[in-house]
Amino acid sequence: MKVLAGCAVFLRWGTGAEAALTPGPEDVPVPEPAWQTLAGDPLPDITRFLKVRRASQPDLSPDGRWVSYLTTTTGQPQLWVTAVEGGATRQLTFLESSVTFQSWSPAGDWIAYGTDRDGNEREGFYLISPDGFEEREVLPPSEHFRVWGGWSPDGRRMAYASTERNGEDFDIYTVEVTADGRAGEPRRVHEGSGGLYATGWSRDGRWLVLSQARGEADNDLSLLDWETGMLRPVFRPADASTYRGIQWSRGGEGFYLATNQDRDWAGLAFHRLDGDELQWVESPDAEVEDVGLSEDGRYLAWTVQREGYSRVRVRDLERGEDLEVAPLPRGTYGLRWAHRRGVLMVQVTGPRVPGDVWVWEPRGVACRVTHSDTAGLRVETFVEPESIRYSSFDGETVFGLLYRPGGAPAGRSPVLIHLHGGPTAQSRPEFDPVLQYLLTRGIAILDLNYRGSTGYGKRYTRLDDRRLRLDGVRDIGAAVDWLRTRADLDGSRVAVMGGSYGGYLTCAALTEFPDRFRAGVNLVGVVNWIRALEEASPQLKASDVIEYGDIDDPEDRRFFESISPIRKVDRVVAPMLVVHGANDPRVPVGEADEWVSAIRARGGEVRYLRFPDEGHGIRKLSNKIIAYRRIAAFLQERLVKGKPEI
Repeated sequence: MKVLAGCAVFLRWGTGAEAALTPGPEDVPVPEPAWQTLAGDPLPDITRFLKVRRASQPDLSPDGRWVSYLTTTTGQPQLWVTAVEGGATRQLTFLESSVTFQSWSPAGDWIAYGTDRDGNEREGFYLISPDGFEEREVLPPSEHFRVWGGWSPDGRRMAYASTERNGEDFDIYTVEVTADGRAGEPRRVHEGSGGLYATGWSRDGRWLVLSQARGEADNDLSLLDWETGMLRPVFRPADASTYRGIQWSRGGEGFYLATNQDRDWAGLAFHRLDGDELQWVESPDAEVEDVGLSEDGRYLAWTVQREGYSRVRVRDLERGEDLEVAPLPRGTYGLRWAHRRGVLMVQVTGPRVPGDVWVWEPRGVACRVTHSDTAGLRVETFVEPESIRYSSFDGETVFGLLYRPGGAPAGRSPVLIHLHGGPTAQSRPEFDPVLQYLLTRGIAILDLNYRGSTGYGKRYTRLDDRRLRLDGVRDIGAAVDWLRTRADLDGSRVAVMGGSYGGYLTCAALTEFPDRFRAGVNLVGVVNWIRALEEASPQLKASDVIEYGDIDDPEDRRFFESISPIRKVDRVVAPMLVVHGANDPRVPVGEADEWVSAIRARGGEVRYLRFPDEGHGIRKLSNKIIAYRRIAAFLQERLVKGKPEI
């Protein structure tokens, strides 16, 4: 893969005029003075929203006494630990780059974590002691892509996937780790093809669970005997399905999982190693997501989501009865049991809980462990959305979350249509600092789950696959039509913003429906599908051929040429703001360079923020403040009358 970082792009267009140098010096952001409004200001500035903290990717110590997590107190994600029963909280890592993942060893003596270089997603792996006083390097960062695969049950072995053999395919490796944190030489235990990843171990440490990507949403499942190298296929159906949340029974005779095999919605099932059929435990008309089983095998926990919100279910398998779970704030939930104690950790993320951790013991009360700082903002002022649906151009029902400004703004509110990436992802009712800020300025938000999104069944997720790609763009045009039917919303003042695949949709919507939008914001989005698919990272290429098509096939190539927004850039009339990181391994920065240059060559209005120290998104707080201050000001200029306040 070639990342076009630092390349100047010169293009000639139909007028024969040479485009201005892109990127120019004015496109590379420089540090800005720090300032923010006082606490209690009725119109807080965006800096306060960006400084709201959250506890992300939490994990429990094996004894259930400590929670480790990532938070951005120092400006970008670092590793912290806190005591479950209150008391000590301490920061463990102090890196210049972000910590990308963390995982507590089942032995309890080390926490593994990863970090890359300025967002390039090529991780190195490290160990740190829970007190933070000892640290070990397991694998230094390199030019290879790696994906963490988990600890063995005894905590003496780590698994991961890596492209180091040929730069394209992921193979499976293990590394021995001694009690004092010394790592042995990596051992390649299986040679893979495409997107093959380790996702966990059986309880006896014999089997590695391997997931083979079949597009962005689906996967096949196999078991690898890591000692003999024997591969045992488990699930490879003709109709691709999803298999996640693997939880081995205590005796090792099988495992629980969430899957949509032979179903539209993912249900909860049990698979016996000596059988072929799934035994369904729960099959609701909603998505089962996370699954967890207590160490003694007695308590099975899972989450079910409807229209974005999660619900926790817990069943006592010994008594065959469901337990009443202690009340939790509304939002989305993630689950994990302690390795050696019957304690369940629940991560809660919602509009009014930016991200915190609760711990619950069956038949007990839930204890809130973390209290992330809200930067002087009152959580009760954060807006909770309503779930909406509307009929699209072809009669298909499309879903979304509508956030309406608080108070009673005069007249009808302008609207920002917000588009998630993926496309196999879902807009959920979680805290988004930029959206919450814009709501204080009277801008409503339609967080759209266009066709192709997850969370509404397998059929809905596949509605934009391959040659149906433009149907998702048409859903955006239909959204504007729906907004114009609302008495409380101003469908004539609409902007569109999205990141990654959502950035592509933003640019596509501005070319397909140029008269419907006042402005557009493209964050790390695709504009030229030919280049994006050819230069994608190995992890993306493994799923792209199924999700999109084979770029080497002449018919597929012509199709993606035809739907690339860059081929219709002359239709763009709305002012734009483009944000991209020069180290982006997923969508090459040349995508943004070409788009900006093309608009400038035609005399269009476009502002460009090209960060030299970011990748696929903005991680560093100082860069976030620059980017989102300008995005907020730009949207207010185009949607709200009067001088923008940021």
